Formats: sequence, structure tokens, C-alpha cells
Amino acid sequence: MRCNHKDYVINDAAIEYMKQQRLPKYQLEKFQNQCFSTERNWKSFLFQNKIRKNRHKRIATEGALLGSLLDHGWNQDLAIISDDAGQFNILTHALCWVHAERTIQKLIGFTQKRKDQIESVRSDIWDLYSDLKKYQQGPTSGAKFDLNKRFDHIFGQKTGYAALDLALNRILKNKSELLLVLDRPDIPLHNNLSESDIREYVKKRKISGSTRSSAGRTCRDTFTSIKKTCRKLGISFWDYLIDRIETRGNIPSPSNLMVRKMEEQLL
Repeated sequence: MRCNHKDYVINDAAIEYMKQQRLPKYQLEKFQNQCFSTERNWKSFLFQNKIRKNRHKRIATEGALLGSLLDHGWNQDLAIISDDAGQFNILTHALCWVHAERTIQKLIGFTQKRKDQIESVRSDIWDLYSDLKKYQQGPTSGAKFDLNKRFDHIFGQKTGYAALDLALNRILKNKSELLLVLDRPDIPLHNNLSESDIREYVKKRKISGSTRSSAGRTCRDTFTSIKKTCRKLGISFWDYLIDRIETRGNIPSPSNLMVRKMEEQLL
């Protein structure tokens, strides 16, 4: 995400991230707005200031990387949609409805009554999901109020089935991240596209146990990324490789094609 930038930046966003990740106060006090041009300078700063525990170094480094992103123009309101994995809880965070509903889907009803309760709740959830999709097409204050109320009713109910009630309460606690779409109708309700993008990496990892070196990882990630980008842009990956190897120059760079495609969508 940082492209060719190699710096580590401490700014308000970086410090706020460190606070959220519960970096101890005595460590937080060592940071002030500043920029480190190289990784070596950053690591030297951490060492000299006795920030040496792995957890503290990780939190500080993540904060500095986030600070670098925003310092180079990334939008702080960029929405990140995840399955609730902690590492994705940055910037403006929303949760995937598909992953949230799986909390209910995984329940096993051992009696017909329990099975009916589970299916009834799942039906209500997907009805709400369907109406959230409609809301995205034409948001109104009235619909926003109604959807908020329905969310509370579905996930705040007490069914008498302990496992189901616990699952509902778990989802209820994530209300702000699941209903972020009410304030940001532009964001998707799920992260299926991201899941599809990483599926190839996961398959290769299961088969080969990942790469043996950092060079191999870089090679794998680079070519997989180019291939998927070409596919989304309607370009033959093989033709793209031949064009670059033989320096024909017939196929524009993917970045230029992406900009062109975005401009066409805005017209």
C-alpha cells in the first residue's frame, strides 16, 4: 500500500492507532510528530528509546506505517471491510455481513424447536440484509431509522436458546461496524471480492506450504497481483507478459487502464 515510499511517520493518526492498540503510556510518551526516512533509522529510534518488546515494536511500527500512508495522501475515511480479524481494524472499519451471519449458521439445533428458532432468526437477518442493499440504492432518514430499529430487535431478542442468544448478543456488540453502511451507502456489505482475491494464495499455501524465501514470496505476490489485475481489466495475462518481455508497448500499464476505467464510470 505504501508503493515506493520507505519512510515511517509519527503523526496524530499513528499515535491514535498506538493508543487503540493499548501501547503502554510510558512508551507512548516517547513519540512526537516526526519522520524517519529509512527502516534502519526507525529501528535505531526504537532501540535507543528502549522500545524492545516484540509487541511494543509491532504496535509502534504498525502505527508509523499507517502514519506514512496518510502522510502520502491516503484517505483517512477509507473503509476497510473485514471478517473481524483484528489486523484489519484500521481507518474506517466495517464488518462483513456474510461472516457475521455464520455465527448463527454454525449453530446446531438438537430439537426441531431449536432448528426452527435458528432458521427464523437467519431468515430475519437476510431480510434485513436485503433491505440494507435497497437502502444503498436510495438512502433516506426514515429508512435509516427503521433499519436501526430492526437491527436492535433481531439481535437484541431473547429466544430462550442460550447458544443462539449468545451468538445474537455477539453480533449486537458489533452494531456500529455492521451498520456503517447507513452512514456510508457507498461501501459493500461483504468482503467476498477480497476473499476471492486471496483464494489463490491460500490454495498455493495449502499445497506447497508457502514460499522458501522472501524473493520467492515477492515473485509469487507480484505475478499473482498482475494476473488478477489483468483479469479484472479484461486483458490477457499471457499477452501482457509477451508485450512486456518483447517491449512491444502495445498494452498500456494496468495503472493507466485503471484510471481510464474509473473515469469512464464517472462519466
